[in-house]
Amino acid sequence: MYGKEIERILVSKEQIAARVKELGAQITKDYEGEPVTLVCTLRGASIFFADLVREIRGDVEIDFIACSSYGAGTTSSGEVILAKDLSSPITGRNIIVVEDIIDTGITLTYLKRLLLARQPKSVKICTILDKPSRRKVELKGDYVGFEIENEYVVGYGLDYNQKFRNLPDVCVLSRDVYGG
Repeated sequence: MYGKEIERILVSKEQIAARVKELGAQITKDYEGEPVTLVCTLRGASIFFADLVREIRGDVEIDFIACSSYGAGTTSSGEVILAKDLSSPITGRNIIVVEDIIDTGITLTYLKRLLLARQPKSVKICTILDKPSRRKVELKGDYVGFEIENEYVVGYGLDYNQKFRNLPDVCVLSRDVYGG
């Protein structure tokens, strides 16, 4: 269906849509009567973020942040770079960081520490994918779409060299593409 670069579909667009609806309902229930700020980690989480925001009812604000520990490579460098900070103060706010994938956990641990220093009411993590076998630090998502094995995945916002983000499914990238 996608060509030789894609080995197979790991999570279908139908599975994703159903799970995003469930995550939105859970967040709505957990924050009933309280405002929440969703923080999208750019760029990978943008598609998941847009879908998730539309499934949450109540008082919701949004903001964006960009940081990376990967650069142009396929493995984490361990050094996190903050490329874009939040636009608004978060003191006293409920914050949910919306991420595409928890991999090593290095970037999200840095980000969570950075946000906690700004004295929000709470900080939670929502991710569409979790790859616990690659974790290098102790970190768990509060809202997790799918737990996956250690495979290089693309689609639904995830990329390889800025390509494949637009695929509607989460797919396993062929090792021939990235030399893995």
